[in-house]
Amino acid sequence: MAGNESLQADDNRDRKTTTNGVEGGVRRRSAGRLHDPNVTFEEYYYYSQLSRAHPSEAPDASSTAAPNRLSKYVPFRKGTVAVENSAIRDEKDLDGSLGDETWHEVSQEEYVQASRALRTATWGAVFYLITTDILGPYSTAWAFSQMGYGPAAVLYFIFACFAAYGGFLLWRMFLQLDSDRYPLRSFGDIAYRVAGKVARHTMNVFQSVQLLFNVGIIIIQNGQGLSQISKGSVCFIVLCFVWAIAGAIIGQIRTLQRLGWLAHFAIWINVLTLIITTAVVFHSDPNYDAALANNNAPKGAKVTTAGPPAGVAFEGQVVGLMQAVYSYGGAMLFVEFMAEMKRPYDFWKGMVAAQTFIFACYMIFGFLIYSQQGQFAINPNYQGVSPYAWQTAVNSLALVTALIAALLYGNIGIKVLYSNVLMDMLGFPSLAQNSGKLLWVAIVPIYWAIAFVVAAAIPSVSNLSGLIAAACILQFSYTFPPFLMLFHNAQRDAIQEGEGFEVSTGRTIRHDRGMARWMRGLRKNAALNAFNLFFFLGSLATAVLGIYSAVVGLINAYAETAVSGFSCTNPVGA
Repeated sequence: MAGNESLQADDNRDRKTTTNGVEGGVRRRSAGRLHDPNVTFEEYYYYSQLSRAHPSEAPDASSTAAPNRLSKYVPFRKGTVAVENSAIRDEKDLDGSLGDETWHEVSQEEYVQASRALRTATWGAVFYLITTDILGPYSTAWAFSQMGYGPAAVLYFIFACFAAYGGFLLWRMFLQLDSDRYPLRSFGDIAYRVAGKVARHTMNVFQSVQLLFNVGIIIIQNGQGLSQISKGSVCFIVLCFVWAIAGAIIGQIRTLQRLGWLAHFAIWINVLTLIITTAVVFHSDPNYDAALANNNAPKGAKVTTAGPPAGVAFEGQVVGLMQAVYSYGGAMLFVEFMAEMKRPYDFWKGMVAAQTFIFACYMIFGFLIYSQQGQFAINPNYQGVSPYAWQTAVNSLALVTALIAALLYGNIGIKVLYSNVLMDMLGFPSLAQNSGKLLWVAIVPIYWAIAFVVAAAIPSVSNLSGLIAAACILQFSYTFPPFLMLFHNAQRDAIQEGEGFEVSTGRTIRHDRGMARWMRGLRKNAALNAFNLFFFLGSLATAVLGIYSAVVGLINAYAETAVSGFSCTNPVGA
């Protein structure tokens, strides 16, 4: 069953398929087109098998591990290579008898050489990339103050496991859909191949919104930091505006090729900030002014609890939980990471190692800071230190990392918006053209202006991050992967003997179609599909609950704390 069949009518396609022995129309591909509606799921699947069987992706020769139960769920292990090698021979036996179809003008070996020249990352590099992308324990102590030691630790662990499972699903789909001929480049590409262009555009819109709100959160945090450094002598909203102007100027840089070392530098600054913050909170009082302004927590005895704190409403606890979701956000870039790997099969090693390290960091710093500050812990935690000298030091360090993050998020966010929304949906010119470059110059300040309005209207880091976590981040890490996997499994497992992509003719052969085919595919691994369905529905329900709680939290923040839109008052005090 074609990957896009679910969301695009077959009648609108000019595909080369054979169904029930009746030959379909001749497919006319567009050479080099990444999102070709004429390419079927079976063809993506066929060429992915060729790529996975390539010697450069084969398991190490020294590996003699026996097959295990996991092999049922891990595609293209060593035992499958012989099958794929026969497919490679079929590909090599082509004699050019397919006429002048553009897709055979480039040989399989040329596709392999061109694709693999760009794939050099190892699983160790992926560990670093995932850690850099996800690690951000600045909200962990505040989350502990909303949920207590026990619930926070348990829920952070559960969400870490489910985030890893979501990454595992993306990894499986990548291995079975990516190939040298049809490489996967983004999260939206997976959605396109299993569920059609509507799903792809939906993913891209969510990704654009998430990146925009991430920039807004950075503007708020930097405005708060600058206000603390200036001791409240400058209007908070003016400082946010100044930062937005700086972002709009820096954002005119279109390429990030020379900024890789800055991203590498940023992670060590983050680690230094965490170490300084932890050391300072052990030798000083909490920042009571910031706690009162941000948490509505008056000065008094420090309180820590094993269970949910008595003074925190259920909605506040859910917003605290959303910090765990926010803290594990990064799955939307997993496909980009796998696309750079020499051996995508090894992605799971880097992901598991990174998630384990990240979880350990969250638990260590969350426990330490919450144990010292209790209900006075704020988000971000480094702005909750009371000595002015140290507060200025960590804010200055955070401003450097925020500048790098803002440049990266803003640049990627605008490119995602421009490429996948403005170009694909509205027909805007390519950024390689002069007209596209001029449009980039105009769009950058508009993008940062929108991010500034978001930040100025909702200057509450915890509630805004909770809202974006529930609305977008949760979807990429928890909701979308099982949803897409259901589409993937239904189509892959529906393929019967005698069906599939026929390379010698370029036809996709199916003996049936419709609901019966979908149900046959879903029944093959019924237990696993049922679990993915449960996972998808549970994630969707959590998202709805998180959005509701974040909105309630924002209403309460406006009513009970110093938070107000477009105000000169710093939400965490001077």
